[in-house]
Amino acid sequence: MKSDFLPTSKEEMEALGWDQADVIIFSGDAYVDHPSFGSAVIGRILQAEGYKVAIVPQPNWRDDLRDFKKLGEPRLFFGISAG
Repeated sequence: MKSDFLPTSKEEMEALGWDQADVIIFSGDAYVDHPSFGSAVIGRILQAEGYKVAIVPQPNWRDDLRDFKKLGEPRLFFGISAG
């Protein structure tokens, strides 16, 4: 199911009826669903192939790493993009 935006929170995943994403992409950039943003392009290509994709934009790596845990464990893999 193609959503208007790729989910960035557990609440957005639950609204789509997902218990777990197939792929979680971490991006050093903001999430803007536009073809000039690499993580959005990667996410949309994976989504077009039938995968459930979520994005964690600009995770805070200086605290207790909660941004790296907030969406749980993906079914397949974590992806990382500089932006």
